[in-house]
Amino acid sequence: MEKALEARAVAKYVRTSPRKAGFVCSLVRGKSVDEALAILKFTPNNSADIIAKVVKSAAANAENNFEMDRDKLYVAHIVANQGPTLKRFRPRAQGRATAIHKRTSHIEVIVKER
Repeated sequence: MEKALEARAVAKYVRTSPRKAGFVCSLVRGKSVDEALAILKFTPNNSADIIAKVVKSAAANAENNFEMDRDKLYVAHIVANQGPTLKRFRPRAQGRATAIHKRTSHIEVIVKER
């Protein structure tokens, strides 16, 4: 059986905006898995915890499903795409209402072996 070239993990409908998650994704793109997790641990952003969870999941998928060596894994592709937006309304002065957009993200991580 031939080894798979990549392992992936996806977290869908995460309640963080894709723009904020995208900034954190760019910090770890191309880094080794252990280095990426270290960076995410000390990043003061709510998205960092969620992204760390997805990176760990992708690494576990690579180890268990495709028998890759964890020490050789790196984050080949990481992206935070836009999910559906929750639309809410806030009352304002003189009987008006303002839209509040609560954005969601789909975070996708692909790890490969060096």
